Amino acid sequence: MLLTVNTLIGYTIDSLKDTVERILWISTDYTVVVLIDIYANKSTPIYKNVEDIVNEIEINSAIIIKDDPFQVFKNENQISEKEKEIRNKAWGIIKAIADKENESEVFNAKKRAELVKKASEKFGVSNKTVYKYLRRYWQRGKHMNALLPDYKNRKVQERQATGKKRGRPKKYKDIVGEGVNVDEETKQIFRVALNKFYYTKAENSLNTAYQLMRKEFYADGHRVDGGIEKRILKPSSEVPTFGQFKYFFYKERNLKKEIYSRKGSKEYLQNHRPILGSSTVEAYGPGYYEIDATIADVYLVSRYNRNWIIGRPVVYFCIDRFSRMITGLYVGLEGPSWNGAMNALANTVADKVEFCKSYGIAITEEQWPVHHLCDTLMVDRGELEGNLAESIISFLHIKVQNSGSYRADAKGIIERNFRAINDKVVKPLLPGAVNPTAGRGDRNYRLDGVLDLFQFTQIMIKSCLHHNQSWLSNYNREEIMIEDEVEPIPIRLWNWGLKNKAGLLRSVSEDIVKLNLMPTANAYITGKGIKFKGLFYSSSSLLKEGSFERVRITGSGEKIQISYDPRNLNYVYIKKEDGKGFEKCHLLDYQEAHKYKSFEELEYLQEYEKLQKKQKEDEQLQSKIDLISEIENIVQEAEKMTKEQQDGAESKTQKLKGIRKNRQIEKIINRESEAFELDKMDAKEKGQVVSFNKISRQEPEEEQDEFENEIALLRRKQKERTYGKTE
Repeated sequence: MLLTVNTLIGYTIDSLKDTVERILWISTDYTVVVLIDIYANKSTPIYKNVEDIVNEIEINSAIIIKDDPFQVFKNENQISEKEKEIRNKAWGIIKAIADKENESEVFNAKKRAELVKKASEKFGVSNKTVYKYLRRYWQRGKHMNALLPDYKNRKVQERQATGKKRGRPKKYKDIVGEGVNVDEETKQIFRVALNKFYYTKAENSLNTAYQLMRKEFYADGHRVDGGIEKRILKPSSEVPTFGQFKYFFYKERNLKKEIYSRKGSKEYLQNHRPILGSSTVEAYGPGYYEIDATIADVYLVSRYNRNWIIGRPVVYFCIDRFSRMITGLYVGLEGPSWNGAMNALANTVADKVEFCKSYGIAITEEQWPVHHLCDTLMVDRGELEGNLAESIISFLHIKVQNSGSYRADAKGIIERNFRAINDKVVKPLLPGAVNPTAGRGDRNYRLDGVLDLFQFTQIMIKSCLHHNQSWLSNYNREEIMIEDEVEPIPIRLWNWGLKNKAGLLRSVSEDIVKLNLMPTANAYITGKGIKFKGLFYSSSSLLKEGSFERVRITGSGEKIQISYDPRNLNYVYIKKEDGKGFEKCHLLDYQEAHKYKSFEELEYLQEYEKLQKKQKEDEQLQSKIDLISEIENIVQEAEKMTKEQQDGAESKTQKLKGIRKNRQIEKIINRESEAFELDKMDAKEKGQVVSFNKISRQEPEEEQDEFENEIALLRRKQKERTYGKTE
C-alpha cells in the first residue's frame, strides 16, 4: 500500500462526526508523514509513522477516502474577479511561507510562527489571517484554488426589520397588542434559551422551554410574595410569541444534537444513527468472530458448600458473523476481563467433543465442528486493548477491531444472542434469576439460587448446541445459498461456508493459542533458577546450556521473556522464537508454600511480608542496639578484671608459650561443670576431689604438683564465682 501527498485517511471516533486527515508531506525515507484534520476549525499539522497508518488501514480501523470534499474543478472563466482577487492575495502570502523547497520546516510549530510573523509584516495582515490562509491551503488540497472564498456556502440574507411588525396582523391586536419582530438579538436569546432549557437531560417540552425563557430573559423586575421572590413577566405584546419561538426552533433544529443532549450519545449510536448495511456483509465467509461478555441474570451457589451464594456468573461467547455459529464459550467468575476473554478465545480452537465430555455431555464432531482460529476479531475497547492485544496480532495473526463506545450494535449478532438466551432460558427456567420487579416485602430472589457453576455451564453448553441448530428468521441469504438450498441454520451455513468460502479459518494447536493469549513479562536467569516475582523456576534447556552456572560465576543476572497464567504460577513458559513452541518451567520444590497461588495472591503475600518487615524495623533495630550495649558491658567487665589481675611479671613470650597448658587446665575445669550428674546434691556438700595423676604422668613430679595446684586454684575461683565467697 503506497501513501501519497493529499491522500485522505478516515477514522471513526467517539464524537459527533468522523475524523478525516489529509497527508501534507512524506519524508524521503518513507517513514514519517505529516497530516491535518480537514474539518477542524483550529487544526494544526501532526506527525505520524507510515507503518502505524498502514497497520490501521489493514485492520480496518482506518480507511482511505477517495472522494475529496474540497476538490474544486473550475476554470478561470467560472471564477469572478472578486474571488480571483481574494484568492491571489492569499496565494501570494502562502507562497512566501509554504511553497518552497524546504517545505518541511513550516510543519514545525516554532519555525512556522517565525514565518507567519515575517509574512504578516511583509503583506500588512494580521497573524490570525495568515494562519487562516495557511490552514485553508492545507485542509483543501495544497493548490491555489483551495484559497477561493466560500461564497456558495453563505446563507441568503433575511429581510431586515423596518420597525413595522412583519407577518399576518393579529386577530385581537387591539387587546393583546401587535407584538414584536424577531431581530438578531432575539434570535440569540432563542439560541441561548434552547441550549439552556431544551437541549438538556431534563427533556423539557418546547413549551416549557419557552416559558422558562420568558422568566429568564423577559421579566420586568420582581415582587416578594410570602417571603418568596417572584419574577414579574413583561406583557405578551412586548415579547416574542410561542409561535415565533417554535418557528425559529424548527428552522434551525439539529436532530443529532437534540438526541445527543436530551437522550445521550448511547441512545443516538444505538437507535438513531443511519444503518446502511448489515453485519454479515462485512464477513466474506466463516472466520470473522465477535466476542463479548455479559453477567448472567441468575445467582449461583458454591459447588463445595451449597449454602454459599457466590453471585452471578460471567458468560463469554464467540460468534461467527457469517454463519451465526457459536464458536467459543466461557462460563466462570473472571471478568469481564482479559482472563475471561482469554478462556473464550482458547475455547474456539478446543476440541468441542472433549470440552463437552468434561461437563458430562456427549456429542459428536458433526454437532459442533468448530476448532479453528479466526481471521478477524471484533471486540470491546476494554479487554483486548493495549499490549495484551499485540500478541494476538503479531503471533496469531488475528486482525483485532474495536467497537466504538456505546456501540453494542456494532456487535449486534452476539448482543441478540445474549438477549435470546436470557429471555428464553435464564429468566423463565432458572431458579435464582434476577427479578427487577421485586419490591419491598417480596422474597429475595438471590436466596432461590440452586445451580452451581458446573451445572450452569452445562445449561449454557446445551443452549449453544440448540442455537447452532436453530432457524435464523432474520438471516439474509445470498443468491447462491438459495440456489444450493442452504437453510438459514448456523451449522448448515458454517459447513456451506467452509466448502464455498474457506480461507479465513486456520487450524492451530490449542496449546499454542493459549501460550500466545497469556500475558508476557521479563524474568531473570540467576544461579538459583529463573526468577519471576520472587519465585524460582527450573529450566532443562538453560541447565544444559550452563546458563545458571554462567550467571553465578559472572554475578550478573540475564533477562529472559516468559509467558504466564496469572491464575496459576506453578509454571511459566519460555516461548520459542517462532512462536510455535515453548518450554514448560516448573516451580522449584522448596517453594512448596507458593504452589497453586494466583498472581494477585502472590502480590498480596509479598506486600504483606514487606509491611510486616517495615513494622518490625524499629523493634529489630532496638533489639540490635540492646545487644550491642550488653556486649560492650561484658567487654568492659572483662577488661576491668583482666587489668586487675595482670601484674606485668610475665613476658609476652611466656604468655604465648603457656597457651597449650592453660587450655588443658581450662578444659578440665569446664568438664566438671559441663558433665551430666543425675540426682544432684547440694553443691556445697560436695567434697569429692578428682585425682589428675593420670593426666600427665610423663611430666616431672614438681611440675605435676604445680599443675594440680593451679587446677585447685581455678576450681576455687570458679566456685566463688558461682556460689560466692565462704568464710
